Amino acid sequence: MYLPEIFQQFTRDHKEIADALGRVADLCCDAGPIEGKQRHLVQLGVAIGAQSKGAVRSHARRALQAGASAEEVAQVVLLSVSLIGFPGMIASYGWVREILEAGDTSD
Repeated sequence: MYLPEIFQQFTRDHKEIADALGRVADLCCDAGPIEGKQRHLVQLGVAIGAQSKGAVRSHARRALQAGASAEEVAQVVLLSVSLIGFPGMIASYGWVREILEAGDTSD
């Protein structure tokens, strides 16, 4: 599983905090009926709105791993344009294209 070096460093430096954040994320995932592919597509949309390059790339990978098609992932990016504007959408489009073109699902 690919993890950015800064995330690995944070986990080494602040293991208890990283573990707690992981537990919170797990609790949120288990708090309702949305699962797998749909959950990662939703998280991808949130990451796009937050303009978080790492999260966009991570959830694009995870959505693909969970069975989303490249077209579904790309549509999530396109859907963001009316909410975050063209500059934010096109940045996310580039981040997702890098994942899709590389066939990179090794998150």
